[in-house]
Amino acid sequence: MQMNPLGRTGLHVSALCLGSMTWGTQTSEAGGHAQIDAALHAGINLIDTAEVYPVNPMSREAAGRTEAIIGTWNAANPGRRGDYILATKVSGNGNKAIRDGAPISAATISEAIEGSLKRLQTDYIDLYQLHWPNRGSYMFRQNWAYDPTAQDTAAVLGNMQECLEELDRQVTRGTIRHVGLSNESAWGTMQWLRLSDKHGWPRMQTAQNEYSLLCRLYDTDMAELGHHEDFGLLAFSPLAAGILTGKYRDGAVPEGSRKSLAPGMSGRYTQRAEAATVAYLDIAQRYGLHPVHLALAWCCARPFVASAIFGATTLAQLEVALGAADITLSDEVMEEIAAAHKAHPMPY
Repeated sequence: MQMNPLGRTGLHVSALCLGSMTWGTQTSEAGGHAQIDAALHAGINLIDTAEVYPVNPMSREAAGRTEAIIGTWNAANPGRRGDYILATKVSGNGNKAIRDGAPISAATISEAIEGSLKRLQTDYIDLYQLHWPNRGSYMFRQNWAYDPTAQDTAAVLGNMQECLEELDRQVTRGTIRHVGLSNESAWGTMQWLRLSDKHGWPRMQTAQNEYSLLCRLYDTDMAELGHHEDFGLLAFSPLAAGILTGKYRDGAVPEGSRKSLAPGMSGRYTQRAEAATVAYLDIAQRYGLHPVHLALAWCCARPFVASAIFGATTLAQLEVALGAADITLSDEVMEEIAAAHKAHPMPY
């Protein structure tokens, strides 16, 4: 398994990261435990979760269940906590499932960390991430009508400072080791970095943003930022929520699949996305590649990606995804992918 630097932490993470957001709804506790065992055996050393998981559906009643599943694995495997890097996230503004949608602040960070530690049954979190900016984000198809002009710059920066002070306190306590962002923009990321460098507070090391053959918003400003600031991308939905596997081709909706539970796929499933997916599936077929391997290997080959976070509802799906670790795409395949991207830009 290829290993990549995790920002400036000195840690190295596997090119593939085990995502967990279906554990507790679509995937049972036993299924989650089996996935952890298989992933660690295959060389994965990064597991990502969040206090709001599981999803499909996301609810107040289920929130925290995924962390609890990881926690029971930790309890059942004493001495193995150091075998992997654990990443989780604090939820924020607008998500009624957690703290009635309270924004991220010093108080909510402190409360959230205590809750996550108890559920995860651990003394520390390796990478603690802010799930989305309080001011809003252009992620999740909000880019089509994104308008930042209502943001109060002073208030945004003041909140960042407050959060960084609390994160610094938590690092000093030893409850968290490193910090990162999620669903963040280039401007927002640079403000976090600037304030950290100015005051000596913990430095944001990563952004967990959506990135796949169908969603390439990270390719420009954020990629440049990552290069100059040693700032890594933890790419979520590298399979475009399963669309790039081809299982939804020609209108198919497998029973128990994400599309069966969320038909719009959070705005991902469009006619343009279907056409783009067909182009990538055709490339995979011509070169004898599994579509999952094509999508994951391409994502891992991007120079700014620290790790690609994939999710699996079943152990069989996990085993297919793990095969991508041994795939290096040829120059010919990469050229065809580039041509398909130009023919199908911004499919959702």
